[in-house]
Amino acid sequence: MRNDEVDAKAGAVAADRGSDGDRADADGWEVARPCGAPPVAGLRMAGFRDRDGRALDLRVLPQPALVVVIGLGDDPFTVEGGTAQRPSASRDPHPSLVAPLSPGPAWIRGRDVECIEMCLSPGAAYALLGVSPHELEGVVGLEDLWGRQARQLRERVAAATAWQERFTLVSEFLARRAASGPAMTPEVAGVWDTIVAHGGRVRVDDLAASCGWSRKRLWSRFRAQIGLTPKRAAMLVRFDQAARALRAGGNPADIALAHGYADQSHLHRDVLAFAGCTPAALPGL
Repeated sequence: MRNDEVDAKAGAVAADRGSDGDRADADGWEVARPCGAPPVAGLRMAGFRDRDGRALDLRVLPQPALVVVIGLGDDPFTVEGGTAQRPSASRDPHPSLVAPLSPGPAWIRGRDVECIEMCLSPGAAYALLGVSPHELEGVVGLEDLWGRQARQLRERVAAATAWQERFTLVSEFLARRAASGPAMTPEVAGVWDTIVAHGGRVRVDDLAASCGWSRKRLWSRFRAQIGLTPKRAAMLVRFDQAARALRAGGNPADIALAHGYADQSHLHRDVLAFAGCTPAALPGL
């Protein structure tokens, strides 16, 4: 997976409510996905509407993607956790939110949730958000980053009646931002590619050597553009793959071996640190 790609199963709402259309329908969620290729490499987008009007209190696991949620419903919702939440300057009662690469679990809470969710690779986020992921101190309001444009986009998308029309509006907006957005340094992009391609099972010394940088320079440049250190990014990618295997019902001992953990206890500690629960509890989330 290149740095401009997003795991097809990554997402906040999507991870537990929209990765399987039939399951989402059974759970009372209407799920829509755009037709055609995304306007920006490294973007995955979906629309969600709670058809049953039930309160949402969803724990979301850390993942190697940034998540942007444009709230469209009649009631506000919140995303909390992962890192300390910084209050949004927006007065919009139906906020649009940005969740960075998070080292811990987060919670989505609300009622009658209706939204568009975008999962961004670090490269796409670097080009689209207007700030480096390193500058995101926890969950922030999208209006804090995009100003009036974020509010205007939400109003236009909320006024549209069809999901595909909504996706078109968002896609056109993102394409304009991407055309003038910054590009990630090739060395940093290459190191991210390597981390993802190896499932996080890489040594920082080897990563630095691959781009001809010292460990110190790699640490500084990578953290400035990705938002995490190379070691932490590798741990996150490895956890993400192991967590998916655990949630699919895999054996913890086999998963620990397959994903490069020293032993099952090492896997247990990592899952506890990233997910806030034991490996045995993951399938039930």
